[in-house]
Amino acid sequence: MIQSFNFRFRGPTGGLAVNLRAEACGTEDGIPPHSMQVHRNIWLGLPASGLHWKDAAWMAFGVSINAPALSELVPGGLLIRVSSLDYPLSDYQSEAAALAMDGWLHKQFAVQRSGADVTYDTAQGRFVFTWGQTTHPFSDASQ
Repeated sequence: MIQSFNFRFRGPTGGLAVNLRAEACGTEDGIPPHSMQVHRNIWLGLPASGLHWKDAAWMAFGVSINAPALSELVPGGLLIRVSSLDYPLSDYQSEAAALAMDGWLHKQFAVQRSGADVTYDTAQGRFVFTWGQTTHPFSDASQ
């Protein structure tokens, strides 16, 4: 069943907003061809309508920071099938897709918090993202 998660973070002049709709499925019926393997038996299925590559990458990263815990929780395999990712009028940054996925996963599964978060640095006038134990996303040395 498709579940929604709306990520919101307010900044001083606006904020970040991402709406994510997805469902969790077993992998016994196979993995759709438009899916990507995130971790061992954890897969991410992208929406049929497609995504910008940065949104897809950051959303996959949001899965990856939870993937070891999900693998333990669902050892038979898990497919997270995303039906839509959109961002209503906001100061959108693609990193927010990771936070939306992280929030969706924690709403659906009893896994420990990943430490993913965002703050607003007023002095620099920008959003600052943190990823728990991961200091360099997308680096092979980050784990």
